[in-house]
Amino acid sequence: MDDERKYRFSWDLIGNIAEARPNLGIYARLEIYRLMQYSFRDVIERHVGTEETDTIFFEAGKLAGVEFYRRMLRPSDNLNDFIRQLQDVMKEMGIGILRVEQSDPGKGEFVLTVSEDLDCSGLPELDHEICTYDEGFIAGLLESFTGKKFDVREIDCWCTGDRTCRFLARVA
Repeated sequence: MDDERKYRFSWDLIGNIAEARPNLGIYARLEIYRLMQYSFRDVIERHVGTEETDTIFFEAGKLAGVEFYRRMLRPSDNLNDFIRQLQDVMKEMGIGILRVEQSDPGKGEFVLTVSEDLDCSGLPELDHEICTYDEGFIAGLLESFTGKKFDVREIDCWCTGDRTCRFLARVA
């Protein structure tokens, strides 16, 4: 059954952007990304409910984090090198500005911030955090680097009045 999936992730689905978009290139406006994300979120939520939608977005983010790690970062066993690479690539690609506020590798606990992020910077204030996809993305990155499962939760969000998204990551 799993082999019969129509949309199994592959970097081939990213396509040859240079060939396909010789005039427009690799960039699109942030509104288009958010239009896609939040229209998906709305439709999925109507079909399966909020909790299941959050699970789907977390899992998609985690898959993206794992694949991003494999494709965009060079292997390293040094935490500082991993973080530096990740900061550089995230900024270069316009994903956000990553900072490590607290780090206790021995306990497997980190507090990370992502400013100017794709998902919520500039959105109106709500009564809840909304960066579920980012939670999964960070979990996928950390799990790929460490080989350990991580629980990642957003603890501050632009949409709750903060001006950066803050994530608590702990080895599960």
